[in-house]
Amino acid sequence: LLERDGNIYRNTAEADTYLRRASEHTLVGYVLYSDSALYQMWGHLDDAVKEGTHRWKQAFGLEGGALFTHFFRTPEAQHDFLLGMHGFGQLASPTVARAFDLSAYSRFVDLGGATGHLAMAAADAWPNLQAAVFDLPQVVETARQFTHGKVDLIPGDFFADPLPPADIYALGRILHDWSEPKIVTLLRKIHAALPDHGALLIAEKLLLPDKSGPVSALMQSLNMLVCTEGKERTLAEYEELLRDAGFRSVEGVFTGKPVDALLARK
Repeated sequence: LLERDGNIYRNTAEADTYLRRASEHTLVGYVLYSDSALYQMWGHLDDAVKEGTHRWKQAFGLEGGALFTHFFRTPEAQHDFLLGMHGFGQLASPTVARAFDLSAYSRFVDLGGATGHLAMAAADAWPNLQAAVFDLPQVVETARQFTHGKVDLIPGDFFADPLPPADIYALGRILHDWSEPKIVTLLRKIHAALPDHGALLIAEKLLLPDKSGPVSALMQSLNMLVCTEGKERTLAEYEELLRDAGFRSVEGVFTGKPVDALLARK
């Protein structure tokens, strides 16, 4: 974290990049979120595994659905959470945006796109795309400081509100938060909103077909167990959910980054 020159200490290049709030690649928000919430819930991992449920009540006295309530409880907590998602997202979004040929699409809307890291990466990778983020009003306000007018910001709730028109939607680290019934409900809504030959780009960590790895995906699945009602899944499991929602074809790519990529076509 630090290097020394006589009596002078300074950040290493890595610390300067990832541990300063002012850095565009900062992971400070993710570190703080891990410290304030995940660490306490991982302390009850044994009970989470035995009971198959998250640990919000055990760790904080909060009932189900507490994930976003907790992170949006104050403007500061919301900013730190979104800052964490932004830093984490930048590690993978450029790769996810280029995982498939998106040159045939013109309107890209990232549902629950937070700070717009995936939408901006898609717009950079595919100049033909007009990109937008559709997220809760309070998130959209925070996102303005990250997007700098590069993508459209549209307030709304993707579960409750009509979806903005698009010929390709995106879901980045959204589906792993939820149970199968909620996922299928959302996927059917997206499928209905897409025009013929439209598509859905998904960024999630993929498990191997036999669920023996990768270790990072298995650890993230345990993380989902302690803090959400969801989990990580195999490509085949996502394909089953997507086909149940009406999608005709599903491709998946292991990116080697913190999240992998899937593309489902209508």
